[in-house]
Formats: sequence, C-alpha cells, structure tokens
Amino acid sequence: MVFRLQIWPDLFFPSPITVAETLINGFQDGSFTLALAVSFRRLLIGFTLAVFGGTLLGILTASFTWADETIGSLILSLQSVPSIVWLPLALLWFKMGEAAIIFVVTIGGTWSMALSVASGIKNVPVILVRAARTMGASGLPLFTEVIIPASVPHLITGMRLAWAFSWRALMAGELIGTGKGLGQMLMWGRDFGNMSLVLAIMILIAVIGSVTDNLIFKRLEITVLRRWGQLPDSAS
Repeated sequence: MVFRLQIWPDLFFPSPITVAETLINGFQDGSFTLALAVSFRRLLIGFTLAVFGGTLLGILTASFTWADETIGSLILSLQSVPSIVWLPLALLWFKMGEAAIIFVVTIGGTWSMALSVASGIKNVPVILVRAARTMGASGLPLFTEVIIPASVPHLITGMRLAWAFSWRALMAGELIGTGKGLGQMLMWGRDFGNMSLVLAIMILIAVIGSVTDNLIFKRLEITVLRRWGQLPDSAS
C-alpha cells in the first residue's frame, strides 16, 4: 500500500507519483508508443517538405535582388507568425485530416530554413568566390562547388531550427486534428479532466524535443562547424 500526501486535488495539479504512473501505464499498454509513431511520421513528412521548400526559397532570395526585396521580406514577416495561426486556413483547405496537420508542420519549419539558407549564401567569404573565379569557375559550377559547400554550416543550423519549429507546429496542429498523435491525446486528457495525462504528454514533448536537438542536430552542427574550421577541436 502506497501512502500519498494529498495537498491539492489531482484535477488542478496531479502529484509526481500519479504522473509517473501515467507515463509507465501509457508505455505498457502501447498508447504512448502508438501516439509517438503517428506524431513522428507527421513530423518527418512535414520537416522534409520544410527543408526542401525552405532551401529553394533561400536559394532564390539569395540569388536574385528582386526576390530578396519581395519574397525575402515576406518570409521575414511570416517567420514572426505563430504556427497555430495557420490552423484556420489549414482546416479550410484540407479539412480536419492528416494533410492539415502536415501543412502546419511544413509551414512551421519552412521560413526559418529559408532564412538560414539565404543568410548562408549571402555570407560566403568573398575571397572564396574570387579565388574560384580566378581558377576559372563560374555559373552553376561556382554555385554548386563553392558557394553551397561554404554555406553548409548555415544549412545545418537552418535544419536544426526548422526541426524545433516543426515540432512545436506539430503539437499545435494535432490539438484539433485527427488521429492518435501526442497533441490529440493531450486534448483527450483536457476534455476528460485527466491532468496526469496532460502533464505526462507535456513531459514527453519536452524530453523528445530536448533529446533530438542535443543528440542529433547539435552534434551534427558541431561536427560540421569543426570540419569547416569554424570551431576549435576542443569545443563540444
């Protein structure tokens, strides 16, 4: 028999023991595992589209002055718009389905990816471009063999930011979406007054976001920066 000290009702704020039990039971019965699989599938699709679309937009705005002054300014403005603001449009265009959630996830990561790519291309050292032109490089070879490789650190940073924004957008999109994702389970917990489930999902969201950022993207960013000579070998 486990003794519990009840300070306030679980409806307001459940005890750590109750939340821990919810986490354990959720993985034992497979509900959390299923929700994670559904959420990660949506995230990977949306993130891939965001990286692809953001890279194209970044190259476009960095390569042409007219694009930078028009599309670039628009991207900068859209970056400040929270992902949840796109939900009404997503529901209007795609109804309450999978496509609406993926659209919100894609939008969430596209702008930061585009800005990072454009910044990386614009900040390629002039001496590299001049040296390449002196050796006869020009046009597409100059772009693909000099400018793009030199901007890779910014590309990795853009992917890291795009992942973070896409992860947040996914949770916003799943709040009113369909399926059995983490966001949908969060809404079920709220609707049924199960605050231990709500807090358990919040802990999962925070832990997964931190783990993926630190174990994957941060390490990748450090490796790239070190290889490109922008970070000392002793840095970690």
